[in-house]
Amino acid sequence: MADTAHHQILKDSGLSVTAQRLALMDAVAANPHATTDELTEVVRGKIGTISRQAVYDTLGVLTEKGLIRRIQTLGAAARYEDRVNDNHHHLVCRGCGLIFDIDCATGATPCLTAAEDHGFTIDEAEVVYWGRCPECQP
Repeated sequence: MADTAHHQILKDSGLSVTAQRLALMDAVAANPHATTDELTEVVRGKIGTISRQAVYDTLGVLTEKGLIRRIQTLGAAARYEDRVNDNHHHLVCRGCGLIFDIDCATGATPCLTAAEDHGFTIDEAEVVYWGRCPECQP
């Protein structure tokens, strides 16, 4: 997406439109499943100086508003994507950490209906498929 589309998304979400937010939204869109460090380098290449803390803070706000999604698999750094508000899962290589989006096989959100909810209101479920990509297979 171009800055103009992200500009409108930020406005519609009630957020101020800043160069940092626009650059981060563009970076996440262009680099799905990127880490904070990777996104920081992309943003620095676009707008120049930005602190790591500013990147963390901005990613936090964008995640809280539901404009991006934070993914953190066991033992790995958090990653970010802009594919939000759909029911998709992730396939992760145990060797190199490569991540792919996987559409839900059922097309619905059956995993949001737990056998026992312990009084919780469940609003999200994560399914992660683990394996080895062709490059990491023995």
